[in-house]
Amino acid sequence: MARGGHNKDRSEETERRCIVTGEVQPKTGLIRFVIGPDGQVVPDILEKLPGRGMWVTANRETIGKAGKGQFSRSAKQPVTVPDGLVEEVERQLARRVVDLIAMARKAGLAVCGFEKVKGWLAGGAQVRVLLQASNGSERGKAKLWTPEGARYFGCLTAEELGLAFGRQSVIHGALATGGLSNRVVEEALKLKGMREEDGGKAAAGKEKVAK
Repeated sequence: MARGGHNKDRSEETERRCIVTGEVQPKTGLIRFVIGPDGQVVPDILEKLPGRGMWVTANRETIGKAGKGQFSRSAKQPVTVPDGLVEEVERQLARRVVDLIAMARKAGLAVCGFEKVKGWLAGGAQVRVLLQASNGSERGKAKLWTPEGARYFGCLTAEELGLAFGRQSVIHGALATGGLSNRVVEEALKLKGMREEDGGKAAAGKEKVAK
């Protein structure tokens, strides 16, 4: 356990080598792939599929490079890379982040809507994550702030955030501190890497990294 009773980030515990860059880094920044029985490359977002894992840095460019021969070399066998693999990884990651936020909401660890989020921020609630839709109004989003020690993510659309909160669309959301919120951070970091243009621009100048 870390100071304050919070679990240590799993990134401190396990590292893997990216088969494209050769860099050893925390597992939380990598996507696991396995080779299916038919010889096809399969993304393993939940890291539970059987077989030898191949790890690739979670960004579009690197995963695209892996599809041009690195998977075959790492597996030491001919493999089939499905069309749209990068897009499928992004889709599965987005679904995973949405599902985790929904779990946090059901556990009472999340709120949405400008006034409720602002109330949490102003009232001194222990906010772990500030979420704002990538396609939301920049003027509206600028009126909220990321608390010290929290994380900001703008890599989900209003429609995706809406799915997480059981609404048609959501622009502003916040997660309280807790294990589920830490898992959201881990998966959202990967999704941000897959959506560099969307998430990176939305988060520019607003993210503060917890130490």
